[in-house]
Amino acid sequence: MALCGCVVAYAFSTFRCCKNFQNRIVYSSSFSHCWNKTHLTRLHSLLLFKSATWHWCRVTRHCSLPCTNVSNNGKFKCCTSTEEELKLQQAPAVCKEEVGSDRDKEDLAKVRIKTILEQGERMVDKNVTIRGWVRSIRDQKKFAFLVVNDGSCLSGLQVFVESTLQSYEKVKSLLTGSSVSVSGKLVHSIGRGQQYELQADDVHIYGTCDASYPLQKKRHSFEYLRRIAHLRPRTNTFGAVMRVRSMLAFATHCFFQENGFVYIHSPIITASDCEGAGEMFRVLTEPAKSLNNSGKEGTREFFGVPTFLTVSGQLSAEAYSCALRDVYTFGPAFRAEYSNTTRHLSEFWMVEPEMAFADLQADMTNAESYVKFVIRYVLEKCKEDMDFFDRFIENGLTSRLHNYVEKPFIRISYTEAIEILKKSGKSFQFPVNWGEDLATEHERYLAEEYFDHPVFVFNYPAGIKAFYMRNNDHDSGKTVAAMDLLVPRIGELIGGSEREERLEVLEQKLHELGLEAENYWWYLDLRRFGSVPHAGYGLGFERLVQFVTGMENIRDVIPFPRFPGSAEF
Repeated sequence: MALCGCVVAYAFSTFRCCKNFQNRIVYSSSFSHCWNKTHLTRLHSLLLFKSATWHWCRVTRHCSLPCTNVSNNGKFKCCTSTEEELKLQQAPAVCKEEVGSDRDKEDLAKVRIKTILEQGERMVDKNVTIRGWVRSIRDQKKFAFLVVNDGSCLSGLQVFVESTLQSYEKVKSLLTGSSVSVSGKLVHSIGRGQQYELQADDVHIYGTCDASYPLQKKRHSFEYLRRIAHLRPRTNTFGAVMRVRSMLAFATHCFFQENGFVYIHSPIITASDCEGAGEMFRVLTEPAKSLNNSGKEGTREFFGVPTFLTVSGQLSAEAYSCALRDVYTFGPAFRAEYSNTTRHLSEFWMVEPEMAFADLQADMTNAESYVKFVIRYVLEKCKEDMDFFDRFIENGLTSRLHNYVEKPFIRISYTEAIEILKKSGKSFQFPVNWGEDLATEHERYLAEEYFDHPVFVFNYPAGIKAFYMRNNDHDSGKTVAAMDLLVPRIGELIGGSEREERLEVLEQKLHELGLEAENYWWYLDLRRFGSVPHAGYGLGFERLVQFVTGMENIRDVIPFPRFPGSAEF
């Protein structure tokens, strides 16, 4: 049996990629974006292509076929997972005959519901297999209807099951939440509510549910769903939230990679307090209890010095930006704050770029470009989910997001912001005074009511900002070159600044704030050896998800929220 040369699967981050070379594509179940020519050249010695027919490699379990994803100008285009799955399903018999096992043959016909619905007419009268969870079931005595959802999209697929099916009695007794595999032919539906349905030839039941299943076919409050966080992704709302969150994360990497940034993995355990606020979780070891529970238990410093869970990856990113120029981190951060609000979590994710040779204006420009990029990406790639949020979560959401990305973000100084707030005539809970930090109500007034648009506020008083922010020269250090991006419904989405690159100034600021310079010796070294002007910012990823989806509570945009008194899951 003629086989293709074994293709070495070369992993590129966590993305799904297809490899395009010599007008051919290798479709992988692990990758779905085309590599550039540099990557392809490196793989040249590893790839073996012969004829223009489909081939199957036993080792990599990949099929190859002539490439159709080259644009008119000769550049490679991305191949989506939808295209990949459809082409795999439509693979000619020569490929399927060379598959090494029955399971391999079956996998070629199993597609996601999203693929089926997107391809529509091209899938009609084709035999497919779907796998997922039963959302609803209607027994009509001689036949039954199932609605199955596999999580790939908001919509489920209706399944028509005739009573002549061998497993019909078991099928009609299924309850919501049961997991199944259904094989059959896709046909046009004659009923209302769906364009296509699957005529079942075989239904395999993986797991059943009883009547105690917490997610019945009715609306549940978000508060109730937080108590069953392990099951809530099976609801429409949380399935949509997680798909959009995933796409925002992917778009984040796309933006920075396309702009030449290097992705840095910053440490989770650190001895440095980036914010200097002292609201950190300390890392200690605790010995196991002895069998007879005798003796006094204690804790000890595993690393020999006090260590904590990181509040930010910024300091680490600064070190690498002073060598690699433009870098970014994207990872978890922890704050030991007793803040029971809709905007705060004890564990959350941060996007933190650092740019060498950049000033505050460049910092704001990059932040604006990033936010607009990821919003556009989600509006394009997650249309069904975004329409759902527009209809059920926040009316007019998508039109507002479109408006935000089409117009420039507003930029005002902190002093101008204070003047606007004082002239507003509103009675704020917190007083408005120059030198005081802006409260959430002030931020939201500026972004929602006064401007009705995202707004940068820059040049804050030095006394209310972190030690690493650069003193402004024009007012003798009265203010610092810092900025916050305020957005409607949320308030602060991004906080950033120029970093203080002058050694003597930074040492003086540490002294004034009572911070031990020896704890930041390596950070000070960056100023001793080849210091450069640089800037960066931090974005709370969960707040971004809130902003894009319209979800009111930050605890509903992360899989398992951590907040004071809650770490059950």
